[in-house]
Amino acid sequence: MLRKVMSDTIGVSMKKACSLGLVAVLLLSLAACTSVDVSKVPAAGSRLPYTVLTTLPNGTEVRNGGYGSAMTGHPAKAGRFYAITDRGPNSSYTGSAGKGKKFPVPDYTPRIGEFKLNADGSVSMIREILLKDPQGTLISGRPNPEGLGATGEVAYDNDGNALAADPYGLDSEGLVALSDGTFWISDEYGPHIVHYSADGVELERISPMGIDTSGRKLPRVFARRRANRGMEGLAITPDEKTLVGIMQSTLYNPSKKAATNTTLARIVTFDLDTGETHQYLYHQEKNNNSDSELAALTATTFLVDERDGAFSGEGDAQKTLYKIDLSGATDVSGDIDAAGGMTVDGRTLEEMSWDDIYAAGIKPVKKELVADVVAMLPNHYPHDKLEGLWVIDATTVGILNDDDFAVTPQGDDVVQKILPGTANEIDGDVLYILHLAKPLF
Repeated sequence: MLRKVMSDTIGVSMKKACSLGLVAVLLLSLAACTSVDVSKVPAAGSRLPYTVLTTLPNGTEVRNGGYGSAMTGHPAKAGRFYAITDRGPNSSYTGSAGKGKKFPVPDYTPRIGEFKLNADGSVSMIREILLKDPQGTLISGRPNPEGLGATGEVAYDNDGNALAADPYGLDSEGLVALSDGTFWISDEYGPHIVHYSADGVELERISPMGIDTSGRKLPRVFARRRANRGMEGLAITPDEKTLVGIMQSTLYNPSKKAATNTTLARIVTFDLDTGETHQYLYHQEKNNNSDSELAALTATTFLVDERDGAFSGEGDAQKTLYKIDLSGATDVSGDIDAAGGMTVDGRTLEEMSWDDIYAAGIKPVKKELVADVVAMLPNHYPHDKLEGLWVIDATTVGILNDDDFAVTPQGDDVVQKILPGTANEIDGDVLYILHLAKPLF
């Protein structure tokens, strides 16, 4: 409803909509008439339901669960949201076929869950949507073959047997729900952006790799993603015309050794009508930080979840939300087919310091701290991963953690994921509600 009203009423470009100030007005008015009652959600959060996928020989429960990689509000139903899993539980492993990942549940299918926030503050699941290839066959989270998004990883089962690559495999991390019932999902390996039907069938795959996308592709430079740190966040502008994705961390551009600016992350926009792309730079607070989620506020402003990988129960941890603005940032697209993207005096942007970048006249997106989640919550957010954002209204945001299916790697295997500083509390997906002091729009 919100996106349709905005599209029919505004019908103008991102820049013009921003200058008119109409986007914020409509967002505020629509939020008011579709308000969500979050008053009963406890300060310690509401746990999402789960089932047990399997129990491993070491006694570890693998839970389903795992609905924390991304979240977004239902476009038409107040009090409901979608959340998505990633590729499934895994751990680093080197077997007879080389380095790779062990998958305790090798045929696990990434999936979208539809959830409802109940009147008593609890959360219930409405349904699951399992992801499928274009023929309607269930996909897995196993790596893609060479040339289709592979990073050199070999998939193994829990007994160490090598598994076949999956050309449609996905490590799903970003989620967009459209008003027509379909979904866009971003992947942190390829990195791919994939369009799925309301039933989870693949409709289109957009990638910087050698995938036939009828001319629609991401800039080639994104193929230099860091494995397991690709396109973590995905959003869409309120008129549903432009996808906006953010990379989790610095690209290895031109190589891991040469990419010395480890606080530089890229944002890419993709016009769904024309396939035109633009790129912008984001300045992280720490080396090798993670931008784990992106949510649209207006046509040019977005909410970014920037975090480290620490637990607050182990000491200092950063779990922060920033409001960013693309309108004053420099487009650093360069040649879409150039392997290294834009260069300055022969250097890629990832090879340049921020002083060098500014001296070249390049401006990153503006960012403003919105929430220090560890400081705001009474339990100081005991999880390591903050990956889900649900913008409920101008001053209310829901957040979700990724519980990794309640397991964590230990050597070549996985064990139960216990929250540090607790009495053996197993991690789970928890919905928290943040009440912001300053309106987002």
